[in-house]
Amino acid sequence: MSNLEFERERPAAPRVVVVGLASCFGCQLQITNAEPYLLDVLGQIALRYWQLASSDPMPEEFDVAVIEGAGTTAEAIETLKAVRKKASAVIAVGACATTAGIPGMAAGNVEAGAAAVYGEAGAPEACGELVDPAPISAYIDVDFEVLCCPIDTFAFIDVLQRAIYGSNRLPQTATLCGECKHNDRGCFFGRGILCLGLVTRCGCGARCTSLGRPCNGCAGLSPDSNVEAARYVVGKRGLEVARFNDALEMFNAVAINAAQGEE
Repeated sequence: MSNLEFERERPAAPRVVVVGLASCFGCQLQITNAEPYLLDVLGQIALRYWQLASSDPMPEEFDVAVIEGAGTTAEAIETLKAVRKKASAVIAVGACATTAGIPGMAAGNVEAGAAAVYGEAGAPEACGELVDPAPISAYIDVDFEVLCCPIDTFAFIDVLQRAIYGSNRLPQTATLCGECKHNDRGCFFGRGILCLGLVTRCGCGARCTSLGRPCNGCAGLSPDSNVEAARYVVGKRGLEVARFNDALEMFNAVAINAAQGEE
């Protein structure tokens, strides 16, 4: 086969766009930290738009959309809907996109949050119409997620390849406690230290707890978790349940508010 014939038969590289909503853009920076492998990753795709790297407008056609950040404005919601119509696969990256993250702490009282930042006049007109912060899955279907704050670079590469080449791998749903026990570091609660591993989704490798830091819940609540039972355990261990509730607010305010609304 000649080189020309090979080029004609080789499938076109998937067209990828990277979109940033309400976030610190730290997860996008994490992607660039895969320096030894970044060119190999980019060689598998046709990167058509990256908001962090260029001010060029988003193209009309693409295959995969990587989205960081929470939906916090009416404009962001319209952007999400437009992206979903065009993309064959949507990847949510980071806590802000998957749980609403830190922006989610303003959910339910977004006007007060804007006033605290911008003063009594509220958010400037350039911000547009504000809405309660929410994960992007609240507005569009999401095909893949890369959890945590910030994301793990290699977890992103793994998910991107699954989005490109297909995968039948199911998402992990267990809590972090089981993953943490494999590291044989001992439980923080035994030392009177609050840890959110008993309600947080596993999959991060329990890195923080392995380094001597209690889990802060950045991977989001596990579908298998029982928050009420966790509150009981916290109190039984002699720790303040109010502290547990406050700690949950950092990355899981939207999920907790939704659960309370269903009760």
